[in-house]
Formats: sequence, structure tokens, C-alpha cells
Amino acid sequence: MTDVREVNFDGLVGPTHNYSGLAHGNVASMTHEGLVANPREAALQGLEKMKSLMDAGYAQGVLPPQQRPDLGALRALGFAGDDARVLARAAEEAPQLLRAVCSASSMWTANAGTVTPSVDAPDGRVHFTPANLQSSFHRYLEPSTTGRVLASIFRDERRFAHHPVLPATPAFSDEGAANHTRLCGDHGEPGVHLFVYGRQAFGGDGVEPGRFPARQTLEASQAVARQHGLEEAQTVFAQQHPEAIDAGVFHNDVISVGNGPVLLYHEYAFRDEQATLDALREKMTTPLIPVRVPAEAVSLDDAVASYLFNSQLLSNPDGTMTLVVPGECQEREAVWRCLQDHLLAGNNPIAEVVVKDVKQSMRNGGGPACLRLRVALSEAERAAVSGRVLLDDALHGELVAWVERHYRDRLAPADLADPALAHETLAALDELTRLLKLGSVYPFQL
Repeated sequence: MTDVREVNFDGLVGPTHNYSGLAHGNVASMTHEGLVANPREAALQGLEKMKSLMDAGYAQGVLPPQQRPDLGALRALGFAGDDARVLARAAEEAPQLLRAVCSASSMWTANAGTVTPSVDAPDGRVHFTPANLQSSFHRYLEPSTTGRVLASIFRDERRFAHHPVLPATPAFSDEGAANHTRLCGDHGEPGVHLFVYGRQAFGGDGVEPGRFPARQTLEASQAVARQHGLEEAQTVFAQQHPEAIDAGVFHNDVISVGNGPVLLYHEYAFRDEQATLDALREKMTTPLIPVRVPAEAVSLDDAVASYLFNSQLLSNPDGTMTLVVPGECQEREAVWRCLQDHLLAGNNPIAEVVVKDVKQSMRNGGGPACLRLRVALSEAERAAVSGRVLLDDALHGELVAWVERHYRDRLAPADLADPALAHETLAALDELTRLLKLGSVYPFQL
């Protein structure tokens, strides 16, 4: 399948983007709790990244944000009355719940779900499983809308298959593609799927992190692989290093990134580094190109603070690769030196480093790689995509104008109780679904 291209579907930052510090184990989120956010700037930073990558020749798509605040969730938890009353009671009685139902965390679409391209699936279709995100309440609210959005965009049942969300229990805790990497030669060639988990729910030796929770289970990863029809020869399951999780590596995409045959990873990415590499080498039809960053070059603390590994690694027509890193990588001397002296000067395909400002997202713990869901699609599959979600100049311009019309440039956690904000977001999202031609995907539209 030589016409297969990877399309990065970035999440639009939602109008309620704020710093509530909801993600336990995410150091940046916890550190910046209570700061005043700028939703408009956040959305425009994301759109600028999308546009620049599109202009550079990479296929780019866009996914809409969730409906927030989720007043339905508050009502289900016993808050009654009109919208203003529900918000006021939640702010007074359970401010932590109000913050949760206002989270704009769906912007990090690496957590939206797991995707298997048609070249790897036994039925020749692209497979999707929305992540249950059950490890945190504010993200547990996302999967139903995510499923409707994905089903609306990838609608053709001859080419796309959609699976149910895994049971929302600790045993099947699933965080989506943030803990999944597909390694291959060309995107159209058969690949090997590396699933990384933090803990084993049933059995195991009990070696887990002690400071922060391990969000992904082996059982969830295995279940998704079964849903997608992946065989043993196509999969590798590796445990994340507990020390990395305790240092703030809440997802594996904060400590490693893969693209094609290249696996860029930190020394502490995997509990058993050598066994992971050996399994990949055994199953891949193309030689693995491991690019290892030792702890003596970049500490775990620097890796987490800079999000060096939460970067996008993109294939170029000449066989080289471009690494898209957040601006924070320039602010850490050891990280920037590693990029110049170790990666660019090393014997690997990484030939270019591009710096992007996504500071609004970074303060909540999401870098360039968090913002995108990777979907490898053939030309026919791209043509079958429904709606208006594949980015071009016209759509980019309309989305920028939409953001500038509807988004506030200042939002503090205390502002989340403002009923006007809820009404503003519904009006914005209703307009967005028409702009993207998605149909009715939000609860208020059903």
C-alpha cells in the first residue's frame, strides 16, 4: 500500500481551557494549578502548529473539542436547577467537580483512542477504539463524545471499524495512543505495535510506581489488540519503567516516540529495555533503528520539564525525519545540547529539529505529540473521510476566525461558574459542527 500517508488529527483546544491542576502524576498540570489561562492563545497556538506542518507537506486533520462545561454530568451527580443554579451550587459545594466538568483535556487527542491501519488488520479496515480514560474523572467524561466524533468522521463501514470502549474499571484502564506506537518501514507496510503499560491488573510481580499511579494496564492493551485483530507476531507488550512514572512520565509518549523504523527513547522508558528492543527486532520486517538517550545526557527531570520525547517525529519524502519539539526544549541546556550533538549529529534519520510554541498546552502537561492522533490512511481511505476535517488554507482561516469570535483571552478557575461561559461554548460548538460538517455529535445537539 504505497499510497498510505499518516494524517495527524490535532485536537482543537476548547473554549474552557484552564489550569485546574486535575491530572495527578502530571507534573506540569500540578505545578501550574490556579494560573490564569488564555483559551484564545491556546487554540491559535495549536492551529499555527497544524498550519505550519501542513505547509511543510504533512497531512493534517482536526478534531473538535468536547462539550464543556458538562452540565449533564453535574446533574447526574445531584445538582439540580437551571444552568446558572447548577453551576453556582457546584462552585460552592464541590468546586473540584466544577473544574473537572470544565476541563479542555480532549485537546490531547493522543488519548482519544487507539488506531490500527488497514494494512495490519485482518479485515483490511482501519480500526478505532476510544480510550476509556477511567483513571481520572475529568477524562472519563470524554469517550462517548469521542466515539460519536470518530464515527462521524470515519463513517464508511467498508473502510472503517469502530469498537466499544473497554469497561471503565481499574483492570482495563486505557489511555489510548499515548501508550501505543506502531513501528514499520513505510507507513503502507505491515507494522509491529508496541503497547506500553504501567501495571498488570491480574497477576504480575507487583513492581509498580510508588508515588504516582500507573494509568495503563496490560489487560487493556491486550484487549485493544484483540479487538483490532492483531496477532501475537504483530504485537509487543512492554512495561513502562516505574521510576519514570514516579518522575512524572504519566504516559509513555512523555518518554519515547516512534515513527517508521525509528524508536527515540530515554534510558528509563522501559522496565526491561533490552527485552523490549529484542522483541521488536524479532518481529519487525524492517531493521529497528533505536535512538537511545542516556540519563547522563538528559535526566528524567529534564525530560519531563522539556517534553523532549513528547515531540512529533515525521517522515520526509527523502527518507529523513523531522522532530517537532516544544519551545521548552530550548530552555533546558542539556536537552538542547542533546538535540544538536546526539540526535542531529547521530547515525539516524533525524535530520531536522523544528521548534513550536505550544506553551498554553505545555503548562497543563501536553506537548506537540499529545495534541495529535496519528491515523495512517490510504488514498481511498482519505477520500472516504466524512466532514470537513482535513486541513487546507481555507479551513485554517475559518477556524482562526471562529476562535477569534468565540474564545476569551483570559480564564481563571473562578470564571468557570459563569453561566455566560457555558452559553458561549454551546454557541461556539454548534457553529463548529456546521463548519466541520460533522452533524450532531454533542449531547446538546442529540
